Amino acid sequence: ALAHAVLVKSVPAQRAALVEPPPRVELWFNERLEPAYSKASVTNEAGAQVDLRDVAVSTEDPRRLSLSLTPLAPGRYTVSFRVLSVDGHVVESRLTFTVKERR
Repeated sequence: ALAHAVLVKSVPAQRAALVEPPPRVELWFNERLEPAYSKASVTNEAGAQVDLRDVAVSTEDPRRLSLSLTPLAPGRYTVSFRVLSVDGHVVESRLTFTVKERR
């Protein structure tokens, strides 16, 4: 059986509750990604895209995908991604994180 590309780590982590808004989202997979066919986006609760549309696979580590974020207001955010590993597997999933209200 061939292995699929699996998300092994993310910053922010799945269901993270953050005090500071993150400047970017980074996703690590267990396989190298095909940059031309690997995408991600971040949306707020209203469904508006809040990333800077600069998603890229790292040249130093082809298993890492990252994208920059606009300054996020408190609320819940969804990271949706669809990546293609170099051996031809497509993985599509999502994760959420929350930016908490400042006290």
